[in-house]
Amino acid sequence: MRPLKFPITDILDLHTFLPKEIPELLNDYFSECLKEKIYSVRVIHGKGEGILKKRVHSLLKKNPMVGSFHSAPPEAGGWGATLVNLKQAG
Repeated sequence: MRPLKFPITDILDLHTFLPKEIPELLNDYFSECLKEKIYSVRVIHGKGEGILKKRVHSLLKKNPMVGSFHSAPPEAGGWGATLVNLKQAG
């Protein structure tokens, strides 16, 4: 299977990924964001029952690239998205 290639932006929509893919995806995506000097990322996990949001937040707490994160304001997805601030080198 060939790796997927898609543009690195400040928005990562998790709707098309399987739950088991999320940990590696977040690591890889954040690494690429840092290479592109993107330090703020909106992760869209959807509202649903909040299971994916809890999983994403758990992963963010453990990720050394993450400086901070919080739920997005209503105009950026509200409860269905999380804003992640990545640590800048230096």
